Amino acid sequence: MDPKFLKPYDPKQTEDRIYEKWEKSGYFNPDICLKDGLTDSKADPFTIIMPPTNANGSLHAGHGLVMTIEDIMTRYKRMRGYKTLWLPGLDHAGFETQVVYEKKLEKEGRTRFEIEPRKLYEEILDFTLTNSANIKSQIRKMGASCDWSRERFTLDPQVVKTVYSTFQKLSDDGLLYRGKKIVSWCTKHQTAFSDLEILNDERVEDFYYLKYGPFVIGTTRPETKFGDKYVVMHPADKRYAKYTDGQKIDLEWINGPITATVIKDEAIDMAFGTGVMTITPWHDPVDFDIAERHHLDKEQIIDDYGKLMPIAGDFAGQHIKKARALIIEKLQKKGLVEKIDHEYKHVVRTCYKCGTIIEPQIRSQWFVKMKPLAEKALEKIKAGEIKYIPDHFEKISTHWLENIIDWNISRQIVWGIPIPAKLCPKCDQGFVDLDDKLKKCPKCGGEVIKDNDTFDTWFSSGQWPFITLGYPDSQDFKDYFPTDVMETAGDLIYFWISRMIMMSLYVTGKIPFKTIYLHGMVLDAKGLKMSKSKGNVINPLDLTAKFGTDAFRMGLVIGNTPGTSLALSEDKISAYKKFANKLWNVTRFVLSETSENISKDQIRRDLMPAETELLKELDTIIADITTDMDNYRFYLAAEKIYHYVWHRFADIILEESKAILVNKDSEEAVSRRVFLLMALEKILKVLHPFMPFITEEIWASMPIQDKKLLMVEGWPGGESTEVRGKR
Repeated sequence: MDPKFLKPYDPKQTEDRIYEKWEKSGYFNPDICLKDGLTDSKADPFTIIMPPTNANGSLHAGHGLVMTIEDIMTRYKRMRGYKTLWLPGLDHAGFETQVVYEKKLEKEGRTRFEIEPRKLYEEILDFTLTNSANIKSQIRKMGASCDWSRERFTLDPQVVKTVYSTFQKLSDDGLLYRGKKIVSWCTKHQTAFSDLEILNDERVEDFYYLKYGPFVIGTTRPETKFGDKYVVMHPADKRYAKYTDGQKIDLEWINGPITATVIKDEAIDMAFGTGVMTITPWHDPVDFDIAERHHLDKEQIIDDYGKLMPIAGDFAGQHIKKARALIIEKLQKKGLVEKIDHEYKHVVRTCYKCGTIIEPQIRSQWFVKMKPLAEKALEKIKAGEIKYIPDHFEKISTHWLENIIDWNISRQIVWGIPIPAKLCPKCDQGFVDLDDKLKKCPKCGGEVIKDNDTFDTWFSSGQWPFITLGYPDSQDFKDYFPTDVMETAGDLIYFWISRMIMMSLYVTGKIPFKTIYLHGMVLDAKGLKMSKSKGNVINPLDLTAKFGTDAFRMGLVIGNTPGTSLALSEDKISAYKKFANKLWNVTRFVLSETSENISKDQIRRDLMPAETELLKELDTIIADITTDMDNYRFYLAAEKIYHYVWHRFADIILEESKAILVNKDSEEAVSRRVFLLMALEKILKVLHPFMPFITEEIWASMPIQDKKLLMVEGWPGGESTEVRGKR
């Protein structure tokens, strides 16, 4: 028996060495497996594109879950003989990374607004590359058997080239436009967002009922009301039947007398408040739409920094947070406050990174017309060509796609892929210019300037599945696209999943993946969401260092049904550390009884009836586990092999075997030793996708003929009645 089994299993002494052995073998690369005859040239492909990890920090527990589930899929399919590719990647992560870097700048007493854009870009690039090396090391620590030779980064030249090509194609097909529309603006970060990057925060605030001539209007935002000169009501509202569309009414307002115009529009909710409202088209999307329909003026009240503009008179230059109370005080002195509801509950739209209240602003941005793209995606989803796990995410996706709005892809940040376009300040037009050759505006002949905005990071990552495989001409794209599984977090169903489906169908004409596996959030031991402010963030590498990566992986998988959040505690992971030790001790017993006591002839003999039945029992369990694996029920598969090893094999079969093995030369003892070795071989293979390090370490000591690395051994079937012995 290998002397190492005389000591307890030590992950720290094993895992780096094992991973280095795997990587040096080249077998993460399906081409090497084909070359060495480990995979049949006619084998079906199995492809996963790793969700690109944000290259701006370290792995967290959610990343640990991604790496674990995807590695389980990959190792299983590789053992089943598929031409298996798991392609890794990292994401420049646009706004996300810039926010992280801005926090670093704040600690240094600097701000991005004081740094020349090119210099800032280079600083963030250095920061990202440093983090990338760290993250790739951490991914290796998780045991990820991805093909590093095919690694991609979202700023790779080929990625940028394809993104630009798609931008041009959208323009050529009439699906791209530059429009002056209302967008969601963060006054802190000084950039626009798409609606998906907005958090809805329910708050209790004051609701003000203000006298507006003969009407009473309601608002939570009196600071927007300086330019209100249109009063809107539903045409069917009998309370206001005497007022006619276009009617002029003179009234006293915040800064003195104004003339208001009556507008009749069916967008008004007659049951809300008094059923009448004034509109601020520059700062509210509903008001903007009303103004567009009726060709009304739009005037900016609040600037990009959240401060009031000259139209606010004495309040000009004040931040809206400070000004609100002062405006109400002035209105009260003028007798224009009817009442105040201090318990008004409503939803406030905030920046998803800093919590700043979003200020809608009218800006010229690049938009993609999404309805034509969504229609193609809906067609494929409803035809059942894409499977969702769990299936309720299909309804969530289709509902969003059926109600999709145009996508603002412009971001006012430095870090990311620059938008290849020119702008005409004279006529406010934009033009795609991939070659940077346009000098004059094709519309008015004026001088054009470079668009300094960057793409929304989801615009590039939305093309990730086909870009990474070298669309359109590479052999990888021909061999591995469409991919098989997209595994990621459920909260990315809109941000990323649905956009990948739309973009892939638009660019390649094919779905990007056949199955979508969505995991839930990893919570702390109390079931609370992790956050730095709470101090409950779990660093996966702390746990792998303490308990071993295999134990951490098992703790993430068992009990973790798709789409359901998982409470992760040290106690749970510690339990699977004990399981790893149990497997080590089981191996010590089996090898001590078999390695020296079974001859080559004996090891090939038929089993006796008792052992045949035991082997059939194990084969039945493995067949059941295989069905679970094929149906992505990894949480069940892991639990079944865990219970078999601990409660059946170790607690019962090995204990019974001790009495049988006393008489070493009896037929019963020989048969039992053969069974134990055969069972251990099968156990190691089934456990390998879940616990790759310890199983590979044990496998190296197994007395098996023509042995390869366990990661490229075949998955056990139910037909074997022999075990391969030492030569």
